[in-house]
Amino acid sequence: MRIGELAERAGVSVRSLRYYEEQKLLTSTRSASGQRHYTNDDIERVRFLQNLYAAGLSSRTIAELLPCVDSPSEDNQDAALDRMDQERDRLTTHIAELVQARDALDQLRVSARAYRDQLQSATASV
Repeated sequence: MRIGELAERAGVSVRSLRYYEEQKLLTSTRSASGQRHYTNDDIERVRFLQNLYAAGLSSRTIAELLPCVDSPSEDNQDAALDRMDQERDRLTTHIAELVQARDALDQLRVSARAYRDQLQSATASV
């Protein structure tokens, strides 16, 4: 199938597919005229890539995980699990930082509201 059909069937843009190829996450064969051609298996691969991106993984990390899919072995599975553990730890740290930022913003909002209320009270008493 050609790139447009794969994009439609996998629910992604043609641009995404080109990016996946550029990052070496997806491969195609080329016709004599240079058109990309894909197999039905590529539909599931693209969906799998979308799931990895949805989990917050970068292209580089996804590329590190693909050997466990492309060449399953105990070593590749262990490496993939270790990498996913690292990514989970990274996300956990990022979530904690976001919670701290949100809490600091909440404190600023409370202060801003109190200041606004002070201004309104001062203006009302004049």
